[in-house]
Amino acid sequence: MTTSTEQNVRLFSYGTLQDRAVQLANFGRELHGSADSLPGYRQKMVEITDPAVLATSGKTHHPIVQASGNPADEIVGTVFQITARELAAADQYEVADYKRVSVLLKSGVDAWIYVQA
Repeated sequence: MTTSTEQNVRLFSYGTLQDRAVQLANFGRELHGSADSLPGYRQKMVEITDPAVLATSGKTHHPIVQASGNPADEIVGTVFQITARELAAADQYEVADYKRVSVLLKSGVDAWIYVQA
C-alpha cells in the first residue's frame, strides 16, 4: 500500500529549487528533472529576508512569476517528480511572497508551481 507521502507529484521550478544546494537542504537528495516551460507568465525578482532561506540559497533576491495573460510570455525551467513529503518541504522553504498553484506546462504536463501570492 502506498501512503500519501510516497505518491509522486510534479513540481515545476524556475528558480532556486533547481539549485543542488537548495535541493540537498530541503529534500536530502539531488533532484533530476526535464526541461519544460510555462506560457502566459512573466518573471520578476523579489527580495528575500528570511534568514534560513538566505542561508540555504545564498541569494538575496529570488525570481517570482505571475500570470500575464499573454501567451507570448513564457517561463523556462525544470519539472521534477517528487514525493508529497518533498512537496511539503518545498512549501516550508518558500516564503510568504509565494503561493503554490497547479498549472499546465507547455509539454502538456500538470505540475505544481510557486507564483506570486
